[in-house]
Amino acid sequence: MSHRRLSIPQARELATQALQAAGVGAREADITGRALVAAECDGLSSHGLARLPFYLDQILSGKVVSNAVPDVQVRGSVVHVDAGHGLAFPAIAAGVDRVLPVAKELGVAAIAIRRSHHFGVAGHPVESLARSGLLAMAFSNAPSAMAPWGGRVPLFGTNPIAFASPRASAEPLVIDLSLSKVARGKVMLAKKAGDTIPAGWAIDVEGRDTTDPDAALAGSMVPMGDAKGASLALMIELLTAGLTGGHFGFEATSFFDAEGEPPSVAHLLLAFDPDRFGAGYLARAERLFSAMLSQEGVRLPGQRRYGLRRQFEADGIQLPEALIDSLQRYAGKPL
Repeated sequence: MSHRRLSIPQARELATQALQAAGVGAREADITGRALVAAECDGLSSHGLARLPFYLDQILSGKVVSNAVPDVQVRGSVVHVDAGHGLAFPAIAAGVDRVLPVAKELGVAAIAIRRSHHFGVAGHPVESLARSGLLAMAFSNAPSAMAPWGGRVPLFGTNPIAFASPRASAEPLVIDLSLSKVARGKVMLAKKAGDTIPAGWAIDVEGRDTTDPDAALAGSMVPMGDAKGASLALMIELLTAGLTGGHFGFEATSFFDAEGEPPSVAHLLLAFDPDRFGAGYLARAERLFSAMLSQEGVRLPGQRRYGLRRQFEADGIQLPEALIDSLQRYAGKPL
């Protein structure tokens, strides 16, 4: 498969042009394009520009509302965001912007997002909040891809969890994980590339381990930590769709085709102002981080991403020629 290197501005421009050509507003297209390119820069191509053709097909079919503008209402400690069946990134950005003063005033605040779409890299919004001095957690549900433990029929999404902590004089600590052993997007990439997947990632419809991505997509992803991961996925379904009235994973349509009604999944973000807790959080956190780093071979979560980010921002990113050609066709003009 041949690849082509694009600078970060070129990649953002390509994504934004394709989205605007499909009817997405300029601001929403810019936010989405930046989020997808940021995923590429963090080495997370399964959540990067490879997702964009799926988004565009769904926009063109009406499954995703092209001109959706997030509606934000602040009620007490909760910032309610209605994504309007549009793409998730503008809704997340709107919630993050509004939650900062609420968390500073009250100490603890939440962002509840409904009628939304693919959450993207869960670590990015919590990192943004941590850069503003807040501790943050994020949860999202997704279309069903994972069976409850002991079952074979997917009911839960792969449902990411992310956490970020500010640091006194360093980049935020960021923990970002999916509750399946690997993100389902990696199986999709293997399918597109004609590759097999490692054993242990997924089971087929009969409950047997499989290395065939088609059988994996028809079957179920394996939860991280087995029964424990499945229980956490259930928890996230309740914290997101349960609290907002969004679709549970088994009610949501796929992120990977243009058929059916909008997925209408949900997200929940929590923000904490450490200054309101009075324990001298930043100094105490550094004591723990120092104890960790004193052991050879230990690094803090998220640090690898920062290194990759600096590299890709300097050198650009390599994308498959077929993907670039596809996005140029959507945009209606060459890069």
